[in-house]
Amino acid sequence: MITSMENNNNYQIIEKAIAFIEQHKNEQPSLETIAAAVNLSPHYFQKMFTQWAGVSPKKFLQYLNIQHAKNLLKTPEQTLFNTAIETGLSGTGRLHDLFIKIEGMTPGEYKNQGKNLTIYYQDYSSIFGAILIANTDKGICHISFIDDLETDIQYLKNRYPNATYKNEKHLLQNQAVDIFQNPLTNKTSLQLHIKGTDFQLKVWEALLKIPLGKLSTYGDIAQQIQQPKASRAVGTAIGNNPIAFLIPCHRVIKSTGVFGNYMWGATRKTSIIGWEAAKTEL
Repeated sequence: MITSMENNNNYQIIEKAIAFIEQHKNEQPSLETIAAAVNLSPHYFQKMFTQWAGVSPKKFLQYLNIQHAKNLLKTPEQTLFNTAIETGLSGTGRLHDLFIKIEGMTPGEYKNQGKNLTIYYQDYSSIFGAILIANTDKGICHISFIDDLETDIQYLKNRYPNATYKNEKHLLQNQAVDIFQNPLTNKTSLQLHIKGTDFQLKVWEALLKIPLGKLSTYGDIAQQIQQPKASRAVGTAIGNNPIAFLIPCHRVIKSTGVFGNYMWGATRKTSIIGWEAAKTEL
């Protein structure tokens, strides 16, 4: 059985390997070369990587190719969001994202910056590294990948400075963790309780309609919310997404096919995109 610490440590090795693959993809590095870059034997690295991604490092490299991203963007599901929703609900093992509901905070809660709210938070392990999850009694209000735990907790508290905080586990957190661990099969209806402007909420809701394993662009999202000239504002709203992975801002890339930056690191974004593409095409 893999422990939480082993899970996080394994991802750190995987992330380092993916960063190496991304930097040297034009050279088509061999398994031996990639394994050497992370100080592992080829056999052990192949086993670890395949267990994590479900495919070999060589196959994973194909999913990171820009042309692959462009091909994904050409599919009807990526430009016709209504079709995407129908497709997402049409079979078994579909996106948990489509079952997530958003309940934005009331204007009063927004204005009071969390006053009268109790927020529970705890750190957990995930297949993409350690995460911090926080929730109110109404729903999940924050998920982030952890770079430095104390810094991330302080960032959370800055978002809701007047709230009461409890470093405790909660049932809602367990539900979120299970979705992280089983994104293809989990169909839990997870409530989100997040604050944002009307524009931000529209953008975040649009992100939930991007199927797992697919990609969209900032322009596509702007079209979806009926503000075709607001691509830059869409990018800002995506950058302020408070729910990592479950609100899949990582599925939005540049129109050129380049994956672009990510709040929690460009390599982690690459890791998630490649992992999702591999899982949905197995």
